[in-house]
Amino acid sequence: MELDLAFVWTILIATSVLLYVLLDGFDLGIGILFPFFPAKEDREVMMNTIAPVWDGNETWLILGGGGLFAAFPLAYATLLPAFYAPIIAMLLGLIFRGVAFEYCVRSKEKDRPKWELSFFMGSTVAAFCQGLMLGAFIQGIEVTGRNYSGGWFDWLTPFSVTVGFAVVAAYALLGTCWLIMKTHQELQHDLFRTAMPIAAIVFAFVGIVSLWTPFLDTDIADRWFSWPNILFVAPVPLLVLGCWVLLFNSIRKRHEYYPFIATICLFILSYVGFAISMFPYLVPRHFTIWQAANPPESLSFLLYGTLALLPVILGYTAYVYWVFRGKVKAGDGYH
Repeated sequence: MELDLAFVWTILIATSVLLYVLLDGFDLGIGILFPFFPAKEDREVMMNTIAPVWDGNETWLILGGGGLFAAFPLAYATLLPAFYAPIIAMLLGLIFRGVAFEYCVRSKEKDRPKWELSFFMGSTVAAFCQGLMLGAFIQGIEVTGRNYSGGWFDWLTPFSVTVGFAVVAAYALLGTCWLIMKTHQELQHDLFRTAMPIAAIVFAFVGIVSLWTPFLDTDIADRWFSWPNILFVAPVPLLVLGCWVLLFNSIRKRHEYYPFIATICLFILSYVGFAISMFPYLVPRHFTIWQAANPPESLSFLLYGTLALLPVILGYTAYVYWVFRGKVKAGDGYH
């Protein structure tokens, strides 16, 4: 049986995007949390929990974007003009976040507040723009022939803004649960108190977006509610509900690791729900993965290089997380 290279590349790119969301998600979440933790010592500990890994986490964003350009040039050329503004804003946010990370540690005391503000603003803008693009992608874009034919601000809709705020809240929850796992004593106690209201906000956003999405397109509604599709997709919302129960109980009972595990599972299940709604389209309701893919010869050539590179990336990522495992306390750090 011939290997479906377009599908293989879809899995590779989808996995890269998911890994970016999970790994850089808690990095961005820590920046989003800064206004809730004004003490200098707390902020230093929070930043030191991600100091060894934050820049490596962004590798997966590059791999996902580069893979889309290399394997699905039609989708890349159609989607990029639709999202120029939020992409540029996201990249500027990530740049400011990265610069602020370095200068928060090395700047003079009087300059530190402005770099901490930059760290918060960069993280929040990047997260919000990712949500805007996700919401606009789900809604669909205007395409004529093989080209984007919509306007400059078509990505700005009530639904995309709602998803933008949802992603900001979700990253804040992921960052909170990461910090619960990596800190102790008074800071951890404050994080447990912060986690419950953030989890409740994310729960509300998940409900709103989940109920809103099927009304955007009849095809999405059919995938979730038509018979017998509903039998196959029903486990996803049931598992999501189970993860919420685990998350709220583990926060209430002050478990250190279960909140992060439950939140990771919620992200993965949300991603599965997104795939159910969108597959097999790379440009929703216009181009499928097979229509947007490069010729098989190109996909095959690219796959050899990617399969050689992926074990290296996975290996050094796993090694860094293993080396810097455990708790982070005041005085540990990035100097």
